[in-house]
Amino acid sequence: MDATEKILFVDDEPNILATFKRNLHRKYVVETATGGEEGLALIQSRGPFAVVVSDLKMPVMDGITFLEKVRAIHPDSVRVILSGQGDFDAAIDAVNRGAVFRFLTKPCPPETLLTVLREAFRQYRLITAEKELLRGTLLGSVKVLVDVLSLVSPEAFGRSERIRSVVAALGKRLNETNLWQLDVAAMLCQLGCVGLPEDLLGKVMRDEPLSAEEQQVYSMHPGIGASLLSNIPRMAGVAQIIARQMNDYTPETPMGARVLRVALDYDRLEQQGMNAHEAAQTLTQRNTAKQYDPAVLNALLNMMMEQEGGEVRAIRLEHLEAGMVLGRDLVNAEGTVLMLKGQTVSESGLVRLRALSDLLQVSSPIHVLYPRQRAV
Repeated sequence: MDATEKILFVDDEPNILATFKRNLHRKYVVETATGGEEGLALIQSRGPFAVVVSDLKMPVMDGITFLEKVRAIHPDSVRVILSGQGDFDAAIDAVNRGAVFRFLTKPCPPETLLTVLREAFRQYRLITAEKELLRGTLLGSVKVLVDVLSLVSPEAFGRSERIRSVVAALGKRLNETNLWQLDVAAMLCQLGCVGLPEDLLGKVMRDEPLSAEEQQVYSMHPGIGASLLSNIPRMAGVAQIIARQMNDYTPETPMGARVLRVALDYDRLEQQGMNAHEAAQTLTQRNTAKQYDPAVLNALLNMMMEQEGGEVRAIRLEHLEAGMVLGRDLVNAEGTVLMLKGQTVSESGLVRLRALSDLLQVSSPIHVLYPRQRAV
């Protein structure tokens, strides 16, 4: 739903919330919550909201902490504090921690509140309009670069196009937050190849030995591509991913670069005639030196298993491991879904399940996907 006219009020006094809704429902789409936790849940389920107005003093979670969390979830939402305490120190804290647009005191005259809300909505529209303009400019720049790549180096362009769907799927499985950045990095990861001979790219794809000079020339393409992108505003993150796409895995390597490294080598094996499962297994077997991020490889293997319809097996909770994929929904004794079918078990999720197994009443056995046994 469009957030342009949506507003969320959070206050621990239901009668105040009812007044807001009664007075404003004709002008705006108004949602209310009686506390910070309920407000955050509403933002996740019905957000984003253009404007979020919160009381300052609330039990469990105060208004400043709540708006600080709102800022982290949806930084574009314009945040307003409405409090019965005209506390100057609290106002400063609210502005510093929650980037609050306005600080109002109760009782707030209706005309004052309406004026502030109109200003807040205007601020939201300015923020989103600027972002949309920037997004359009970036998309235009990306399209030009992709078109140039397709004309100058069809081999490199084809490789970028082939890996896009794999990179996007891996990004979702790994819970990457900036999927747009990852997609652009996949589209432009071969940009530095525009000046390379097609026969050199062909040798790379066929995994043929390169001379020392050829290897040096080819290894320069990530840096060249990143340098070309560094002149475009807001593309620094994409440039960093592209610059490090051939690096071996370290904890400091950007996740996008780790995904590109796996996706590009996976594509090369497929182009050499391996099927999807064989290519994924080969990368895993080659990872003795840990040049690939094991989490990315696990995500790739699990993705291949699902596409091939892996075998569902029942195991006990103590045998569940991080990286396994659920073959059925994981439910508790009451039938409440704890984890969805197809979800990859994360390290944190596994720790939570084991630590809280009695409290969560995890049903046993747990059904997970295993690769089907292949005929020799």
